[in-house]
Amino acid sequence: MFDRIRNLFSIDMGIDLGTCNTLVCVRGEGIVLNEPSVVAVRKGTNKVMVHNGQPAIGFAAKEMLGKAPGSISAIRPLKDGVISDFEITETMLAYFIKKVVGKRTFVSPRVVIAVPGGITQVEKAAVFDAAHRAGAGQVYLVEEPMAAALGADLPVTEATASMIVDIGGGTTDIAVTSLADIAHSETVRVAGDAFDKAIVEHMKNNYKLLIGEQTAEKIKVEIGSASPDGEDRSMEVRGRDIINGLPRKIMVTGEEIRQCLQEPLMAIVSAILRTLERCDPELSSDLLENGIVLAGGGGMLRGLPTMISNATGLACRVADEPLTCVARGTAHFLEHLEELKDAMETDNKR
Repeated sequence: MFDRIRNLFSIDMGIDLGTCNTLVCVRGEGIVLNEPSVVAVRKGTNKVMVHNGQPAIGFAAKEMLGKAPGSISAIRPLKDGVISDFEITETMLAYFIKKVVGKRTFVSPRVVIAVPGGITQVEKAAVFDAAHRAGAGQVYLVEEPMAAALGADLPVTEATASMIVDIGGGTTDIAVTSLADIAHSETVRVAGDAFDKAIVEHMKNNYKLLIGEQTAEKIKVEIGSASPDGEDRSMEVRGRDIINGLPRKIMVTGEEIRQCLQEPLMAIVSAILRTLERCDPELSSDLLENGIVLAGGGGMLRGLPTMISNATGLACRVADEPLTCVARGTAHFLEHLEELKDAMETDNKR
């Protein structure tokens, strides 16, 4: 009886709490929110700024990154996939949950949150507490690679091995799944943000040009690649000259960006190889047929499937809608909460 009442008056939601973006998926409605994981605060405090009459959280705060005056800090409260600022994360979560729920519920929502596979119990406790304080009722945690595999429509519940590589902003989660469980996995704190930092350092060291993270991300998306694809790309980059402090613009090529990305890319490839080396022979046999699937924003880097395929000897492809795989996977857990509870962790103290 209580569950029927809950379904009438509560909004169960899945949350992909990412280093770069937070996505919220509501049961029966799909993805209803996709905003940057950024909060603008008054410098030296945790007081959230107001922008155009709304809290400067999400899109409103991202506009301020690198452009805010000295009295304002536009910050990301998650670093490398885990909470680095508990209070600001709680504020951000509360804002997003309230934005989704609105006036449609009288019962605290049940929430499924995807977290990196390698986080500690202390970090998990921080996520639980932040979600409860933000207004959630029952909170479940699911490992991001499992959610990504479900969102990518891989046959994770079947007796066959599937491999997912979820390259987010702060972490890359690699997992081999079979029979609704993770057989082998590894998490490395090298992902999209590391790509951006490599580009920033390249501009600084080779051109004495300072650029911001949004410019680095634009370079990565427009001309970045992991392996040659026959196209000669280049773009104009603007920033501040380190020597004289004046604005300056230069032209950069796709080839030099590809070279500066090799170090973080090889860290991810090495983690994939280590995971494959730990697989049982039967799982390895399945992967020869099923290959590797890439998810997350980092998985969209041009030429990455080719690089991984050359290194592993396995077929590699990008999932459909890779940016939303984890969020759609949390929606699958919402639809099958009772059947998949064993694959999730819940805060039994609540």
